[in-house]
Amino acid sequence: MNSSNFLQNCTSAFDRCLQTIDSRVVHWLQRNGITLLRISIGIIFVWFGALKLFPGVSPAEPLIRALMPDFIEDLSLPLIGIMEVLIGVGYIFGRYLRVIILLNLMQMAGAMAPLLFVPDRLWVAFPFVWTLEGQYVIKDIILISAALVIGSTVRGARLVTQTQMMRAIKNSDIRATGTVPAHQ
Repeated sequence: MNSSNFLQNCTSAFDRCLQTIDSRVVHWLQRNGITLLRISIGIIFVWFGALKLFPGVSPAEPLIRALMPDFIEDLSLPLIGIMEVLIGVGYIFGRYLRVIILLNLMQMAGAMAPLLFVPDRLWVAFPFVWTLEGQYVIKDIILISAALVIGSTVRGARLVTQTQMMRAIKNSDIRATGTVPAHQ
């Protein structure tokens, strides 16, 4: 065996090994990714919500106080905190997800309100440099997106790999026609 064939065989074996590892990792992510996303978003909501239950602890408190009328200011922070903790617990345990996602999206509308009502608190230099409060608000975009992804699975939908999708299409073609489709 010459060195060229040896290198080609080694490269081929290495590629097969990487493909196997990649396939296993992708399948693990497919099976567990939504659950991990749901639990991690739940932890964030419980944590940030719990901070709002103790005066002077939450970094969002000054921003929330800037948005609230004086007569409900003292009541609003604990109510928001309780709602966030409930949302988080719902995500962690995966119960009542339709209600949890609805509460989450309502809470996010409130969390994004500073963009409309106190934008001067969010920017050092518009549109590129956020204040710390601005970063706190804008990170909620990922929480909204996560809620939408989790919501897409509430009725039983799940992530599938391209291989699984193609296998399902072939199997449905076989059942529908009684013949194996020609390989393309």
